[in-house]
Amino acid sequence: MAEGRAAERWRLALGEWGIPQDILDKAPRSPWHYPPKLFAQRAEQALEEEARPSRQKALEALPAGGTVLDVGVGGGAASLPLVPPAGLVIGVDSGAGMLEVFAEAAERRGVAHEEVEGDWPAVAGVVPPADVVVCNHVFYNVADLVPFATALTDHARHRVVVELSGDHPTSNLNPLWRALHGLERPTAPLAEDAAAVLTEMGLDVGFEEFERPWHGRDDDRAELVAMLRCRLCVGPERDAEIESFLDTVIEAPMRRLVTLWWDGSA
Repeated sequence: MAEGRAAERWRLALGEWGIPQDILDKAPRSPWHYPPKLFAQRAEQALEEEARPSRQKALEALPAGGTVLDVGVGGGAASLPLVPPAGLVIGVDSGAGMLEVFAEAAERRGVAHEEVEGDWPAVAGVVPPADVVVCNHVFYNVADLVPFATALTDHARHRVVVELSGDHPTSNLNPLWRALHGLERPTAPLAEDAAAVLTEMGLDVGFEEFERPWHGRDDDRAELVAMLRCRLCVGPERDAEIESFLDTVIEAPMRRLVTLWWDGSA
């Protein structure tokens, strides 16, 4: 499918989030490190919290004993709460560490599971279709949204459910980028822009907003600081500033999240 105007706007807007090379060159480690432990904690939190709209929309389309495909599975926060009625969860992730965390969590709960390591949609050809496909907090990492979403749709027998933040997931760090690097960060794209791409593809997309805290109060503070330090390309000498920022964010107004859903074609 050719890229339309909405898809081009999405791709160009995400391109503005690139980190300048001079900052990357000075970074103590890659800013793209994701601590599996933190994602494991968030999966545990998801199992305990009340069902958010994304889970409800997935459950509506999930038959008893059905299969869930979780693209960008992380610790399994999107898919493990769907068991039951789901009988099998297939997790796809580019990180082997994340897949280990997901597999361990599934084993502890007696959940049937399979793992596929690799980038979506590059590995889509070796992944079987599922009754419901879920994909939480991945879209803002995907510049070419059309082939990504097409592969999601092609793998869902009944429904695709996507959850994402209303604005870029690191937009809350914009003040820290300014303070630590003197760098002004973008504000686009938004969840509405992702929905526009899907609509441009000819999909009949549902859209529902809800709110959640910016960061979980039960998140491991040291892990969170370490992740943000990495993301911001600084060393531990700036931890005090990150800690102060977290105190502000945790007490901040709730963050807007969005659930998108549409019919599958598998």
